[in-house]
Amino acid sequence: MKVRPFQHADAQEVARLVTESVRGQWVYGAEQFRESEDPHRRRLVAVQNGELLATARLSPFGEGAPDALRLDLAGDRRLFTPLFLALLADLPAGFTRLLGVAREDFSEQMAFFHAAGFRHAWQSWGAHLNLRAFDFERFRALDEQLFLQGYEVERWDNEAPESEWAALYQLHRQGERAMPRNPTTTPDQLDLKGLRSMIQREERAFVVRHKQEIVALTRLTLGNRKGRGPEVESEFTATHPAHRSRGLATLLKAHALHWAKNSGYTHAATGGTVLNLPMLRVNTRLGYLAEPMWVTWERWLGARRLDENPLP
Repeated sequence: MKVRPFQHADAQEVARLVTESVRGQWVYGAEQFRESEDPHRRRLVAVQNGELLATARLSPFGEGAPDALRLDLAGDRRLFTPLFLALLADLPAGFTRLLGVAREDFSEQMAFFHAAGFRHAWQSWGAHLNLRAFDFERFRALDEQLFLQGYEVERWDNEAPESEWAALYQLHRQGERAMPRNPTTTPDQLDLKGLRSMIQREERAFVVRHKQEIVALTRLTLGNRKGRGPEVESEFTATHPAHRSRGLATLLKAHALHWAKNSGYTHAATGGTVLNLPMLRVNTRLGYLAEPMWVTWERWLGARRLDENPLP
């Protein structure tokens, strides 16, 4: 068995292994895997008798944990340890911990992280909804009740004036600051220009107004997942503190899902940290069905801590 750096010729096989490792949750293509000269982004493969059997990658985790490297593993679980040790032997400077993310039913990764001394640190949830069975009429009474209180739901106009975009962004930032999160569920922070570009390029946004003021928003990413068909994914939902506990988030997301269904989308996805109980309740009311939990594993770096942690 030989452990070596990833090469361009490995891309097709690595794409297959990574897709299998996430049980088809996402489908990867060879074009997504390239050789890299960035010392912070390293991928190794394990080859035996000319057959590529496993792969491991270290890369910066992102804004949710800027001091951490993320470890991803796929393929034959028996080869995870030599791949891991090879990555540990040449770690980039400036990072204090390793994080790994796996769903509860990804048994080979879950077993490795546990045996390799990682700490079960955080849990997140994912859920899906069959839009073909979604019935907006269940929320009609709530819609009428809130309308009488002065609340109106509308689809965001991407050609809105600058002042409207500024108000939307202010509510977005307010929601980000108040939202419970863990490293896995912390999105990259967008400035006003970035948020506007994101919505105009690949999303649909919906808002609730009260006396013309934007008091709630939600964003949907539009996509097409292999094996599911046209799908939308909830990216972010926020309600102004002065207007919470009225059902605005439920109604707003119901309107967004109603639009998605009428636009030909067949499935919806969402997720977040288990700490965000209000949003869990909202999505339960909407009819989302939860998947197995996502677990974020943590292992501190440094000679003392690495020596204290066992290896499988």
